[in-house]
Amino acid sequence: MSAPRRTGAGLFAPDRATTPLGTWLKIASGEPAEIMAYAGFDFVVIDLEHAPLDLQTAYRLINSAAALGMVPLVRVPDKTASTIQKILDAGAMGILVPHVDTVEEAAAVGRACRFPPHGVRGAGGTSRAGAWGLRPGADYLATGNDDVLCIPQLESAEAIKAAPRILALDSVDAVFVGAADLSMSMGSTPASPEVLELIASAQEAAHTAGKRCGLAFGGAPERAARAVRDGCDFVLLSNDTSMLAETARGLVTAFREADGHR
Repeated sequence: MSAPRRTGAGLFAPDRATTPLGTWLKIASGEPAEIMAYAGFDFVVIDLEHAPLDLQTAYRLINSAAALGMVPLVRVPDKTASTIQKILDAGAMGILVPHVDTVEEAAAVGRACRFPPHGVRGAGGTSRAGAWGLRPGADYLATGNDDVLCIPQLESAEAIKAAPRILALDSVDAVFVGAADLSMSMGSTPASPEVLELIASAQEAAHTAGKRCGLAFGGAPERAARAVRDGCDFVLLSNDTSMLAETARGLVTAFREADGHR
């Protein structure tokens, strides 16, 4: 089986042999990106929503991830076209957009990801995405329209209800269900039956549209594997800060227990 193209769209290539597996990057340093590549992750999501990362840091992490063979995606902090354009010009192979609740919001985000006539993204062929002006213009424009992933995050019951119309948009490639925010908006928990029902609804809408639906599972690979068997198409496990924190706490706890002096 041939390997998928290392582009945003290649992450969801139909001939992929394995489920796309990613993690979040929250540390403002290149070393975690290197570690995730050597660990075997297929993609990373550089988190500009919940981490103190600026655009220049994201710029460096995008380059590191791509150079190491991973697909670099970025969770943008807002829905503005200017933010999305800068991230895509920096070479991101796709974006996750938080709190997309309506088809109108999804359509606006999708337009920001695509060049005219499919959208409103401005041409920046002298950026990294255009190989500093060395990439043929037609190739730069085609890649921007065909290979960049636009992934709205569905994080409310309103968003799940709108999922079939959101996924019907040509500019939307997949959706990501933010189970934590979804459950909080409902006064519930991510594992509650009503939340699981909404997640299943989003997955069904994605598959009906011929697209993908992803979820995050923290440090619970067994739960993630079960979700894939139940229809989840791509998975995020843990993040660089939590991996460090959990391993550090585990080492300290194990030592104190073995030492006996506590």
